[in-house]
Amino acid sequence: MKKVAIGVDIGGTNTAIGIVDEAGNVMVKDNITTPSHGDIDRYISDLAIAIQELIKSVKLLNSELEILGIGIGAPNGNYYSGTIEYAPNLSFRGVVHLVKLLRAHFPEMQALALTNDANAAAIGEMIYGGAKDMKNFVMFTLGTGVGSGIVVNGDLVYGHDGFAGECGHTTLIPGGRLCGCTALGHLEAYCSASGMKRTAFEIMVQDNATDSLLADKSFNELDSKMIYEAAQKGDKVALEVFEKTGAWLGQGLADTVHHLSPEAVFLFGGPTAAGDYIFKPTKESMEKHLLPIFQDKIKILPSQLKPGDAAIVGASALVWKELNK
Repeated sequence: MKKVAIGVDIGGTNTAIGIVDEAGNVMVKDNITTPSHGDIDRYISDLAIAIQELIKSVKLLNSELEILGIGIGAPNGNYYSGTIEYAPNLSFRGVVHLVKLLRAHFPEMQALALTNDANAAAIGEMIYGGAKDMKNFVMFTLGTGVGSGIVVNGDLVYGHDGFAGECGHTTLIPGGRLCGCTALGHLEAYCSASGMKRTAFEIMVQDNATDSLLADKSFNELDSKMIYEAAQKGDKVALEVFEKTGAWLGQGLADTVHHLSPEAVFLFGGPTAAGDYIFKPTKESMEKHLLPIFQDKIKILPSQLKPGDAAIVGASALVWKELNK
């Protein structure tokens, strides 16, 4: 009998749901709106119905399926307690006992577990992606923010309270840019996709770069893909954005390497589609900031998870990890 797992990715706007096989292929998927009404019971009911409908549809494709469990990735997801705690981009306030509430709808599932989205990506890389044969690695997710998942000796590091691995909130520049968490100078404020936008606008103001291909874009309109496309055309502002972002990110990765001595660091997210524009300066900066004992040992690799399905696949990988403890 073919074994599959359900992955759920809870985002600020949408919740993506998919059923994933052992090879990491998404067999069926759907999404529902992550509501703004703040009623967790109503949301859990909607989510359970969507999952049940997806199970029905996949069994039409193959009736001989064993659904092992549900893995959930969510902002501020606590693996130990199965709770989402004070997530700033969700309407559900305080501590939400998500696993307990969802378990009431699916008592038959062998595994039902929750973690944060960056940890889910790290587990996905370990189960399905480029870290299959690695015991020590770190995943950095570059998006609206900078998340990270740390794997040591084959296990994800959760720490004492379930929230370990916030490498994006290490201080890069004391007293620097305002981070989304309200602190100053964090890595996230410089190396996230939104941080790259801020860098582009700072350069254009500083250099009066009215001839840049990015000069006619509003802050809300600009994204990392536009910066990449401008860099491909030789735009000086865009090229400098990647140089600066890589320099900052490499410095942050060096700190992580000094703490953990991983075999590799994986990068995932929109900005990584720029390839060498981001990887080359990041690698150079990391090597520059490393102690000699670590130099030329640590690989920086692109995630091998498929971008469109990575969040679902990563969440589903939590099920396999739970059952193979």
